[in-house]
Amino acid sequence: MVANTTPIIALSLIGKLGVLQHLYGEVLIPPAVRAEVLAGGQHGIGAGEFRAATWLQLAPLKDPQLADLLLADLDKGEAEVIALALEQDAGLVILDERLARRHARRLGLTLTGTLGILLKAKERGLVPAVAPLIIELQEGGIRLSHAVVAEALKLAGEA
Repeated sequence: MVANTTPIIALSLIGKLGVLQHLYGEVLIPPAVRAEVLAGGQHGIGAGEFRAATWLQLAPLKDPQLADLLLADLDKGEAEVIALALEQDAGLVILDERLARRHARRLGLTLTGTLGILLKAKERGLVPAVAPLIIELQEGGIRLSHAVVAEALKLAGEA
């Protein structure tokens, strides 16, 4: 399992970063994702949670040139996530950005995103409902398309 920056920040924003550990145990992150999360953005969201999450394991790339090939279209974090997932033969990649997901799919990787994590958490009884969490994400500045939200609510049985 390899995670990108946006899902870590989004789950931290709503106090649900720990759901990743409950669902997957150890989660790998490449150096660029670590740097992006610790940079903290505008409000430092996710940095403190990230530091406390010892189960988020830094995993350097064996071949950084693999990520470099993806940099024409993707940011460094996304490129390193995909490269690390390929190197580690990861069973799952957590990515939210559309273009990064397209590249990952093309390379045969299995994907989920922040809303997929929340759906799985509800299925496992870790959260009672996803609708209030989606509202929190949106109020916190996470952009979600109407279609994606509608599909997530349908899958959660909350439409």
